[in-house]
Amino acid sequence: MNQKKPMNKTELIEAIAKETDLSKAAAARALNALLDTIVKTVAKKQDVQLIGFGTFKAVKRAARTGKNPRTGEALKIAAATVPKFSAGATFKAAVSKKK
Repeated sequence: MNQKKPMNKTELIEAIAKETDLSKAAAARALNALLDTIVKTVAKKQDVQLIGFGTFKAVKRAARTGKNPRTGEALKIAAATVPKFSAGATFKAAVSKKK
């Protein structure tokens, strides 16, 4: 399988700067502001919907029983609220295109 290495934050900032003719510092501030806003909004249990791209939301995960991989012993996993991302139709279509 030909697996490429994932783009890191620095590379993403460079790509944003190139696409928008912003400085790297301005692109970094914009990206950090976007990420901070999404995190704060979802932490307040409010969805962030970007039409065509996707939706970020907080979902409740029920309590469940797991298994300790070392001992095989059953253990209780508490209920939790976790972040979830659902890709939008345009994003899905772009990713699924054949090369």
